[in-house]
Amino acid sequence: MTAPSLPPLAARVLAWQAQHGRQGLPWQSTREPYRVWLSEVMLQQTQVATVLDYYPRFLARFPDVAALAAAPLDDVLALWSGLGYYSRARNLHRCAQAVMAQHGGRFPASSAVLATLPGIGRSTASAIAAFCFGERAAILDGNVKRVLSRALGFDGDLAQLAQVRQLWQLAEALLPDSAGMPAYTQGLMDLGATVCLARRPVCMACPLAEDCVALAQGRPLYYPVKTKKLKRGTRSHALLWLEQGEQLWLVQRPAQGVWAGLWSLPEFTSAEDLQAVVAGWPGQGEWLPPFRHVLTHFDWQLQVLRWRQPPGVAEALAGGQWFRFDEALALGLPAPVRKLIAQDT
Repeated sequence: MTAPSLPPLAARVLAWQAQHGRQGLPWQSTREPYRVWLSEVMLQQTQVATVLDYYPRFLARFPDVAALAAAPLDDVLALWSGLGYYSRARNLHRCAQAVMAQHGGRFPASSAVLATLPGIGRSTASAIAAFCFGERAAILDGNVKRVLSRALGFDGDLAQLAQVRQLWQLAEALLPDSAGMPAYTQGLMDLGATVCLARRPVCMACPLAEDCVALAQGRPLYYPVKTKKLKRGTRSHALLWLEQGEQLWLVQRPAQGVWAGLWSLPEFTSAEDLQAVVAGWPGQGEWLPPFRHVLTHFDWQLQVLRWRQPPGVAEALAGGQWFRFDEALALGLPAPVRKLIAQDT
């Protein structure tokens, strides 16, 4: 498949971005790699509206890569709490330390070198290089895959690596000169986020509509093609909310798996197992209404037993520690646990 001629597609994206693209986002007013990198990582799998809340608070606490690298991981996770996909926060911390240790505190200007850093994939590396250094480097995140697949009528199965490589080649062939890279890159992102939507594309507002193959075929929702579907599962566990007066017992979760490294309520395989553990404990408990937490690969059914121990009773569980409620809320907590605790304090 050959790409459409470069000037019309690139020129239309650039013209549209200047008139209709998003212009006032805080990370658009800088070409400082640290801030651009932070925004790119936060925007992965997260809506702009949510990032607009977290981004300034994160920068206030960690204003530069040196501050982030020197911070304890627990502090980073605490500020990330509620954004989800916590591997991003752990990789963010590791990447900051690598930039300090390997690059003297300066982000590399090359997308190829940026992609060697922890948590920075090819598309994110290209975005940083394009925005900050004007490098002619293509991006191919989920939004851009959708825009280009529809515009080009690219029907290769993106579940296959060879087809992804072909789309990368087409994306590279469409690049404008380096002077237009920041606006072009932002334009593609904005088109995918605001016009070429996954389920309800606003085709009549798209600057590529005139030559869009998917629109001409009358089937924009057919693209992008990806035959491998995510198989969702379900899990069910019980959590113990153990408290003594103004203190809450929390455990730090393992370094791998769901909520890795976060502080949380102790988890049990089932309500029956948890009930057996607390049998005979001093104090009293009540089961809270069960709830469902939706994750990428599965739905998690959670039941919470709130157990109030009288003061002075020694902790009955190993591997955790007591925190005052205000201390607990300052930790890196999973979003549903934070919500549960916060609504009672």
